[in-house]
Amino acid sequence: MDAALRDTLLQMPKAELHMHIEGSLEPELIFALAERNKVKLNYASVDELRKAYAFKDLQSFLDIYYAGASVLLAEQDFYDMTRAYLQRAHADNVRHAELFFDPQTHTERGVPFETVVAGIDRALQDARRDWGLSGALIMCFLRHLSEEDAFATLEQALPYRDKFIGVGLDSSERGHPPEKFARVFARCKELGLHLVAHAGEEGPPEYIRTALDLLQVERIDHGVRCLEDAELTARLARDKVPLTVCPLSNIKLRVFDKVADHNMVRLLDAGLVVTVNSDDPAYFGGYVNDNFIQMFEALPLGREHAYHLARNSFSAAFLDPAEKTKHLDDVDAFFGVQTNAGVARGVTQE
Repeated sequence: MDAALRDTLLQMPKAELHMHIEGSLEPELIFALAERNKVKLNYASVDELRKAYAFKDLQSFLDIYYAGASVLLAEQDFYDMTRAYLQRAHADNVRHAELFFDPQTHTERGVPFETVVAGIDRALQDARRDWGLSGALIMCFLRHLSEEDAFATLEQALPYRDKFIGVGLDSSERGHPPEKFARVFARCKELGLHLVAHAGEEGPPEYIRTALDLLQVERIDHGVRCLEDAELTARLARDKVPLTVCPLSNIKLRVFDKVADHNMVRLLDAGLVVTVNSDDPAYFGGYVNDNFIQMFEALPLGREHAYHLARNSFSAAFLDPAEKTKHLDDVDAFFGVQTNAGVARGVTQE
């Protein structure tokens, strides 16, 4: 990759739409919070913990992910974690971030829902004030738990309805199809919440279809296995359903063996609204710019792809129309693109 393209990737305005805030806990912060809260860890040092990040699949990651989250007990812990991520995102020229959070991971440990959401929300407000970085929260249901547990979590969340914009579905995909949560998603739609779901990462393409048909989601988180189903791929392209793809996560969790094997180019060639995201950056080896750099180094991608990926990140975001237009105009200006009746043109390949 030449220096100009690298600088473009680093400096272009972008949004991040698939990032689990608990997955941004760096080992150093885990140990600092463990000391502050007198939580005993099963690892003797930061290095020993980091060496444990050799995952063979999604579940092996989740086991360590939940152990790391055990250090989060007080509102200030959630603030510190979120502030640290947002500072990294700001350095990567992220202008808008939509963060997943997993309240069930914490409430089952006795941490009040209010403690979780208050700390994260305060960090989001400070990031807007300090850096002009807008943010929003998407509450995820853990799919390895029951739908009844999800309903209970929703009831806990309703007094704080102004703190989050949508709901998602994450955790172990295998054996937990989207239809397991059809009723709670229907209730969330009645409440006017945005709907997203992890599908088509480890699970089959059929999980993407049922997330669309039964959960009526607006975005698919991951979705990389859609290409195994030509009809589904055509539908996603036709309906402009965004995919929040996480390249380094896909490698770390063995969806693909190496970045050069990733199907990003084929997803783009199929006309899909693909975005690039970091998923759980502390565990998967990189924040959003790291994902861009490694992907563009390994795959035949250039400036035009960067332009479309940057635009996709904002067009797929749950922003009000005026904010969205402003961000899209900023992307066009950054790339020196003139627009005609809302259709961008003039990006050349490097």
